[in-house]
Amino acid sequence: MDQRVTLITLGVQDLARAITFYGALGWQAHPTSVDGEVAFYDTGGLVVALWARDALAADSGVTDGGGWGGVTLAHNVGTPAEVDGILEAARSAGARLARGGALTVWGGYSGVFVDPDGHLWEVAVNPGWPLDDGGRPQLG
Repeated sequence: MDQRVTLITLGVQDLARAITFYGALGWQAHPTSVDGEVAFYDTGGLVVALWARDALAADSGVTDGGGWGGVTLAHNVGTPAEVDGILEAARSAGARLARGGALTVWGGYSGVFVDPDGHLWEVAVNPGWPLDDGGRPQLG
């Protein structure tokens, strides 16, 4: 297996609500999305999909116990002001802030929001991972 991830699927309770939420953050669903069933987002080398949580659980062969699944997604940016702006945009779109933007013990700046379906997103500046022109982190 190659060392790469190509798709992350987020199980959602209400697909229309989730599409509206991510749209408010500036995300645009890809034309190959299936209206009312699944939304795909091209994030520059990785696809993020939104799919009904019960369908995702059935397809994955698991029972959905609800709650946090032990995963936090991350979005790296270049400045603390960008972190704060994205956190505020997410809050305005219906997210709950789990942790406001603040300096971190590892020398960065980050905050965390929880989307309407309970998925955690860290928005961070990591001085050890400068971003290239495409916004991709460069592991030092």
